[in-house]
Amino acid sequence: MILVDTSVLIDFLKGHINEKTELFNKILFRDVPFGISTYTYQEVLQGAKDKVELEKLKEYLSTQFIYYLNQETATYERAAMLFFNLRRKGITPRSTIDILIALTAIESRLVLLHSDRDFDIMARHVPELKILNTFF
Repeated sequence: MILVDTSVLIDFLKGHINEKTELFNKILFRDVPFGISTYTYQEVLQGAKDKVELEKLKEYLSTQFIYYLNQETATYERAAMLFFNLRRKGITPRSTIDILIALTAIESRLVLLHSDRDFDIMARHVPELKILNTFF
């Protein structure tokens, strides 16, 4: 199973063609199961330029499988520890949301499709975070 990050989904929705949107097209064409995180859901919606686009995005996103993190204190402690451990290795992720998306992939045992260099840096230090770079 694949978790599609905001960075790929936004490029895809805007019609941008790049390596990651091409991978996403292959996933769609081959009907490979994928989903998005609740955080991607929020990030895509908050980027709407007007009410009409917001409604279109909500309609599209309602057809996607959405992965949730447990809404308990322990989940956010794990996210904080992930951030803390990365920072101790000299890596400061630019976004708390990226940490939560990474944790969603890790806890749901998903491979992350992204176009955000922060995830590649994280994955080098967090072996549980699997990144999708190629698709056959």
